[in-house]
Order: sequence, then structure tokens, then C-alpha cells
Amino acid sequence: MKYSKLNLAKEAISHKGFVKKIPDIFRMVKLWRKGIYPMRSIDIILPLLGILYVISPIDLLPEFAVPVLGVMDDLAVLSMTIPKLIKEVDKFLLWEAEQRLNSTKIIDAEIVK
Repeated sequence: MKYSKLNLAKEAISHKGFVKKIPDIFRMVKLWRKGIYPMRSIDIILPLLGILYVISPIDLLPEFAVPVLGVMDDLAVLSMTIPKLIKEVDKFLLWEAEQRLNSTKIIDAEIVK
């Protein structure tokens, strides 16, 4: 069975709704860069570097030289980065919901029959 980076990427992004969260990832990074969303730099930079490593044609263990091990290093990187990124996006979505909730004004009212 021949493995390619494309098949590997397809398997990784099928991880629990990853594709649906891609716009949230971009929004999270944008708000983090503006300084609006508080997050440690390492929590976003490492997962993004891991994804870039898998996409990049440069590998520590190239697929053409060591076929099985070349794919295994990509799998190892993806198995660490995708769940971490999903976890950070979930934290961001909770934060974003809290921000929306805090921005709404609640007025005391009395129910009259």
C-alpha cells in the first residue's frame, strides 16, 4: 500500500470536524494577532508549524528514501498537532461565546399579566 502526503492529509483533516473548524482557526489567529484573544503563542505556533511540516516537501525522513518511516514521521506530527489545534479552537469558541454574551445588555424587567 502506497502512502502519499495527500492521503495522509485527508485522513488527518477528517478528525472530528476539523474541516468545519478551519474558518474558526483563521478567525482565532486573526484575533490573537490583533491582541484581542488572549492565548500563549506556543499554543498556536506549534500546531501550525506541525501542519506546515506535513504539507512541506522537506522532511526529516523523506518518503522516497524510507517509505514506511517517511510516512510515520508525518503521522506522528499530525497525531500531536491536530488534536492540540482542535482543543485550542474549542477554547476560542467558548471565549468568543462568552464575549458575545457579556456584550449583550440585560435590562431588569417585570412580567405583567
